[in-house]
Parts: sequence; C-alpha cells; structure tokens
Amino acid sequence: MPPARDPRLNTPGRERRWLPRPKWSADTFGDFAEAFARFMGTAGFIMWMTIFIVAWFLWNSFAPEGIRAEGFPFVFLTLLLSLQASYAAPLILLAQNRQEARDRVSLETDRQVAAQSRADMDFLAREIASLRMRINDMPTRDFIRGELRDLLDDLNREEASEQARERRRDR
Repeated sequence: MPPARDPRLNTPGRERRWLPRPKWSADTFGDFAEAFARFMGTAGFIMWMTIFIVAWFLWNSFAPEGIRAEGFPFVFLTLLLSLQASYAAPLILLAQNRQEARDRVSLETDRQVAAQSRADMDFLAREIASLRMRINDMPTRDFIRGELRDLLDDLNREEASEQARERRRDR
C-alpha cells in the first residue's frame, strides 16, 4: 500500500486547489457597484468623458501620423466606449437591484408602522368615545348645585318643622 500524499484524504469533501479561492463579502462588490453607478450619474463623469472623447478626437485628427493612436473611423475609441458600457450596464443594474431591495424593506417597515399607528388611533378613538360616554353620565356642576340646594331646602324645612313642633310642645 503506497503512503498517502495528503494527510487530509480521510476528510470527505476536500478537493485540492492550485490557486486559493478568493472569499469576498457579497456586500463588497455591491458597495462598489453602487459607488460606480453613483459616480456615473454625476455631471462630473459626463464632463470628464466628454473631455476625453474630444481630446481623443483632436489628438487622432490633428497629431502627426506617427504618434496617433488610430485613424478616422476611431474603431479603438468605439471599442473602449463599448467596453465601458458593457461593464457599466450590469453594475448599474446591480445597484438598482440593491436599492430596490432596500426600498422593499423600507416599504414593509413603513407598512408595519402604519398598521401599528392605525391600531393605536383606533384604540384611542374608542377610549375617547368611552370617556365621552362616561362624561355624559357624570353630573354637571349645575346639577350638583341644584341637588345641594334641594337638600338644603329639605333640611331647612325639617328644621323649621321641628322648631314648630318644639314651640307647640313648649306651649
């Protein structure tokens, strides 16, 4: 039996790689895509791109033949712009997808907050209605004063009648 070359042969699922596998966070590339899309959406990017294309056009039109990068149809410039567009489009779409995911989470949170607010408002409306009903059942100040006056009148009448009885007895 030949000796084992790799001591990890007894570990299932191991495969040998000649190059290490890079491990990137999913957010790292997404953050790059968003920064790139944000930069491409600025006036600065448009200005620098316009300056580059005009400079390319002027250099390759008026520079001496020996130092020009290319001739009139500007095929290499077209290739560069196509290459830039082919990378820009997926990066912009990735940034839009990430923004859509954030918007979806934000919308769901807003819905939950709105539902909770609605439940709170309904509860408070019921409580206010209950308090109004209780207040309507409560005696008013004028009612209490009237009742106290009636009691006072009754007490005065009783006292007057008792005094009258005492006077009759004393006689």
